[in-house]
Formats: sequence, structure tokens, C-alpha cells
Amino acid sequence: MKILVCISHVPDTTSKINFTEGDTKFDTTGVQFVINPNDEFGLTRAMWFKEKQGASVDVVNVGGPETEPTLRKALAIGADAAIRVNTAATDGFAVAQQLAKVVQDGGYDLVIAGRESIDYNGGMVPGMLAGLIKANFVTNCISLEVEGTNVKAVREIDGGKETVSTSLPLVIGGQKGLVEESDLRIPNMRGIMMARQKPLKVVEPVDANTETASVKFEKPAPKGAIKLIDPDNVEELVNLLHNEAKVI
Repeated sequence: MKILVCISHVPDTTSKINFTEGDTKFDTTGVQFVINPNDEFGLTRAMWFKEKQGASVDVVNVGGPETEPTLRKALAIGADAAIRVNTAATDGFAVAQQLAKVVQDGGYDLVIAGRESIDYNGGMVPGMLAGLIKANFVTNCISLEVEGTNVKAVREIDGGKETVSTSLPLVIGGQKGLVEESDLRIPNMRGIMMARQKPLKVVEPVDANTETASVKFEKPAPKGAIKLIDPDNVEELVNLLHNEAKVI
């Protein structure tokens, strides 16, 4: 089984976010980038298939040279090879088209992507990719078992879980549950050294249609000042909740 894991290069959630050029561009100054958490759950599950079933695992990213350290981390975790499509990931549909070309050229059986990235939270790439390559698709996937070409998956739905059966070729939008946080792997020194020797192939992008563009970014409004109230002063508390917060 040939597995391709899609890796998004996203800001660490502890990073301070700012914008430049009139709030139209993301300011990367001082920002640490990591593997998108949903993608990391998928990568760890792919490692299980590699170790238990002898699958091969490649990782792919659509982005510039600045994303290569993130791909190298994925290689250090255990992926066999990496592919970087040399174009900025500015639009979900354009990214899906780039990934579709990689999947078709590589003949992959299973594509594991995160259900969404934590930067733009679009949640659209896995589904569009499946449509472009005419593969089956399961999103919000929290469990995945493969036997031959037969697949059993569990996905999260409103109020519960749904178990589905499908077959390869398959694209999944994975999330926490494919593995638990305790299962995630921290690259050791041996893995880091081996990653330097593994292939990282840079491919040029295909012509793709860009359907959307970010016009402007806006940070959430800052939190208001906190008022401390004597717990015995119920009358003042009720007054503030009614006249200021207007929640009662």
C-alpha cells in the first residue's frame, strides 16, 4: 500500500499573530511553524500502517522553501520521502489541484490529510482532492483500518460516531482519534540524522485555477477589563449583569 500524507506548514498556536501591509499579509516575523496537528495525527497513523503492514509513506506540502524544515520533521518521524510543490498555498482549490497531480503521478492508494489546517481552517482541500482524483472520501475520520483494498472507518458526526465501509483508493480528512496525543512521536537524534539522507523532491506546480483570495485579516477584539465584585454584594452583581452585560 502506498500512502501519501499531506502536510500543512502552520504557525504554532503559541505564536503571536500580526499582519502587515494594511492587514492584508500575515507577518511571519518571529513565528515558529509546525506540522498542522490534524496532519500529524494522520502521519502517526500512517507510521502504524508502515510498521504493521509494510506500507510506504510519503509526505507532501504545497509551499515555498521555507516549508522544508517541516517536511524534514515529518521525515524524521518516519516518512520515507518528501515532495514539495514549489508554489504558495494561497487557495484551497489550487492546492487540491497541485496535490491531485502528485497523487496521480505517484499512484497512491491512500491519501491522509487533516480535516482542516489550524491557520485558515478551510476544511476544503481533502474533499476537493478526492473529487479531482475520483477517489472515495471520509472526513472527520477518527479510526481507520485497511485490509487489502477494503477499508473500515469511523467518523465523528453531530452527537455521535458513524462507522462506514469503503475501499481504496481513498482520501481521508483525519483528526484526533486516528491516534491519541500520547501516540504522537517526537523525532529522536537517529531519526533526525536519517531524515537528512532521505529524498526531498521539489516539483514545479501545474497550471491551477485560483478561485479565492484573502482580502483582509482582522484579529479578535481585545478582551475587556475584568471587574471584581464582593461575593456578598448580590445586588451589585445583578445590576451589572442586567445593565452592563445585558445577559439577564
